[in-house]
Amino acid sequence: MFLSTFEKQLDAKRRIVVPQEFRASVSGPFDGVFCFPSIEADCIEGGGKALFDRYQGLIEELDFGDPIRSALETSVLVGMRQLSFDTAGRITLPDSLCDQFGLTDWVAVVGLGDRFQIWERSAFHAHRAAQRDIAREGLAALRAQQRAARAGGAA
Repeated sequence: MFLSTFEKQLDAKRRIVVPQEFRASVSGPFDGVFCFPSIEADCIEGGGKALFDRYQGLIEELDFGDPIRSALETSVLVGMRQLSFDTAGRITLPDSLCDQFGLTDWVAVVGLGDRFQIWERSAFHAHRAAQRDIAREGLAALRAQQRAARAGGAA
């Protein structure tokens, strides 16, 4: 599981130390992570072989030639990179991904359970605030639905 948020500084070679907790989550035949431009946000998404397999399985469920399959292949597989850990537990982020998301100095490495994201630090702070608002509103709506369902069942 990828949990918590870590703020890290990229070095001059665009290397970032991957938190030990994250490295332990992806141990397996490939000593590194898979990274690609996130579909849902302006950041890099990453994870281990399980995340790659999950996306691959989702893509394979769709018929060849299906426009959603093509869009997923283009969005995920075309931009995906295998990034190996060096002896210090660092990965080197590709120039193209750094340029795409404005990653030049401080970044936020954000754990999301089975995956993680790498954000430009201030962009993540803004995203996190917006997501908290959505979560609050969604939770309030869910609670209201649950109360209504209980009230309807009691009548």
